[in-house]
Amino acid sequence: MQAVDEAIKNGVDLDGTPIPPKMLELYNKIMNKENKRKRSGVKKSMRNRCVKTGSKHFDKETLDKLLIDSGWEGLKEKEISFFYN
Repeated sequence: MQAVDEAIKNGVDLDGTPIPPKMLELYNKIMNKENKRKRSGVKKSMRNRCVKTGSKHFDKETLDKLLIDSGWEGLKEKEISFFYN
């Protein structure tokens, strides 16, 4: 993740090609808004990241069990619908 953040900051993709200015502008506009959004807590943000990224690497049953075994609630129906359908 740090490599991606650094590449964005430098305006170049990981392969060294320039990122188009309009793409950087939109990305920065959205990230600025996101940084101003009120947060509900670190653990909730951690869970959200685990669901978003974990859904790319685990089937829903495995990710659900991993979440529960780690002390978080399992996958919600809306998460299953969004990430697995």
